[in-house]
Amino acid sequence: MKYVSFDAFRTLHLPDVHYIKPEHMFRQRAEIEAAEWVLFPEYWQVNALVFGLKKRIFPSLSAYLIGHDKVQMTRAFQMVVPGHTPWTLIEPNDPQNAERVWDQMPSPFVAKIPKSSMGQGVFLIENRADWNAYLAKTPVIYAQELLPIDRDLRLVVVGGKLVAGFWRCQGHDGFHNNLSQGGSVDAETPLPQAAIDLVLKVAEELEIDHAGFDVAMVEGYPYLLEFNRLFGNTGLQGLSQQVSAAILEYLEAANDHDDDDDDDPKHPTPPMPIAV
Repeated sequence: MKYVSFDAFRTLHLPDVHYIKPEHMFRQRAEIEAAEWVLFPEYWQVNALVFGLKKRIFPSLSAYLIGHDKVQMTRAFQMVVPGHTPWTLIEPNDPQNAERVWDQMPSPFVAKIPKSSMGQGVFLIENRADWNAYLAKTPVIYAQELLPIDRDLRLVVVGGKLVAGFWRCQGHDGFHNNLSQGGSVDAETPLPQAAIDLVLKVAEELEIDHAGFDVAMVEGYPYLLEFNRLFGNTGLQGLSQQVSAAILEYLEAANDHDDDDDDDPKHPTPPMPIAV
């Protein structure tokens, strides 16, 4: 058995995959231990699989840890590509910090709930009423400058390679670009090379092997907004099949690399443990 999957939908087009319901993880431990890779576990499973069973998971551990919420993600971006990260203030949500962030961040600005997706936790803050309504919803203050854009890029990266990309144009509200929030797809306008280079650099440095990166372009300069470890496949026709093919290529290449290392004298077989 090569692969165990905890997400039947995302591994539908992959061969040699045995699907296990996440809640059956402990019941089917033997099948998991026999697999070369464990695919798409849920977040709550990761520690048990990686540290308990020493299993290789896909997406990578980095993708899970960094992609868990926008706070972790933005701090990682600020460390590796600070010049390509929008100005962001992250603070505990208390009255003192709320007032300080309000005074520092020019209006209008963007506020986000750290653990949210599909644009549901992203708010345009134009006045005090907007700010107070946001503060009542979030455990952590996440305020970010509003970039002068009417669209952004979704770039899909798997195993260090760009699989697909498209522009997401603003919906009727004049703010959200997410397709789930009324945004639309522009697959005809060329993808800027500067955005592609930025995303591939960040994916490599942070060891993110499966993600949909969102990039804003301001006068030809790319700003990295966030990435989604579990991104939607509705933006382009055939995207799901393209992603599956890229996943399979990446996993098989990793397996071949491991086989080469086994035959390499620089990577000798570890000695057998001493019986006591």
